[in-house]
Amino acid sequence: MFDFSEFLTVSAVSLAATALLMVVTALVGARIGRHNVVDVTWGGGFVLIALVAAVVGTGESWRRIVLLVIVGMWGIRLAWHVFRRSLGHGEDPRYEELLAKAPGNKTVYALRKIYLTQAFALWFVSLPIQVSAVSHGSVAAVASVGVVLWAVGLTFEAVGDAQLKAFKADSSNSGTIMDRGLWSWTRHPNYFGDACVWWGIFIVAASAWPGVVTVLSPIAMTYFLVFATGARLLEKSMAKRPGYSEYQQRTSYFFPLPPMDT
Repeated sequence: MFDFSEFLTVSAVSLAATALLMVVTALVGARIGRHNVVDVTWGGGFVLIALVAAVVGTGESWRRIVLLVIVGMWGIRLAWHVFRRSLGHGEDPRYEELLAKAPGNKTVYALRKIYLTQAFALWFVSLPIQVSAVSHGSVAAVASVGVVLWAVGLTFEAVGDAQLKAFKADSSNSGTIMDRGLWSWTRHPNYFGDACVWWGIFIVAASAWPGVVTVLSPIAMTYFLVFATGARLLEKSMAKRPGYSEYQQRTSYFFPLPPMDT
């Protein structure tokens, strides 16, 4: 059973909460002179929407709680990781390049091009959470598969980030390419993990009708991670690093595969 009016309520509250979060983030970004603060908000924004869905939703309570827990664990870990990584650093080169094209006031331009875009992406990618919040009935086995896939994804993200952090902390690795651990199986274990997390969340939502119709949300997230703002953009900047082309030849781009001999 699905009540479309209840979905509109959850969706409207989620959108309003996301908009407010982005306005506050934009004000903080303008004050400190760094708009990459929005990257910290990205993970937290999904947690906020999951909380709204759990509180405002009227669907199966256990599924709302499960989604709040798994989205919360993923989002809080990601926000904390990005926050620690950005400490002591300046603006992200992506945003510097974008704002260099601003035809007028840079703050207004950033609000439109960075914060508004991220707010819409947050709302769209989180549609499985919103729809699930007002859906009744469920196939528990399907939801379990989703949680398992989410766990695989979170492991790839957390372990990959920890391995890269340890690699960078070792001064003897300066000027070399990280190609150990999960990074020897895929050049982007964190992005692969992120994709698994959101396909897992979608499968949990799809355990009840009409969660399955929100499939465009994980597809959009995967597109961002693989082709838009994630792996492909990073590959562009890393291509200039000595040894990276050899690393590309022996290591899978996205899906984990055994290292190839070169």
